[in-house]
Amino acid sequence: MAAQSLASRTPEADPVSALHNLVLSSLEDDQAIETVSIPLEGKSSIADHMVIASGRSTRQVASMAQKLVERMKGELGRGARVEGLPAADWVLIDAGDVIVHLFRPEVRSFYNLERMWAFGEAPQPPNPAHA
Repeated sequence: MAAQSLASRTPEADPVSALHNLVLSSLEDDQAIETVSIPLEGKSSIADHMVIASGRSTRQVASMAQKLVERMKGELGRGARVEGLPAADWVLIDAGDVIVHLFRPEVRSFYNLERMWAFGEAPQPPNPAHA
């Protein structure tokens, strides 16, 4: 498969990739910690990508979420549903094709969404019938 140049990638040509790339670049610009993107296409109908990242404080988490929503609206004309912004321990941004979870590190560690969405990549518990 030939690599597609960034210049030829337009939101009209591939809106999901454009949204996903915007999310990742926005989080990088805002110095998110441990950003992980989990591909969901073909595994779940809720979205094509789930992005999980952390901020050092509730203030950074809230700022990253607000800037991301503004960038999605300004650059792609896409709105998003946002939950958890007042407390900013865990902010969920549902942009349809991409779902973003922003956490404080302690909260992220507690919920461990990466493990929950591993889809067979996590070790299976032993089967007592074969022990």
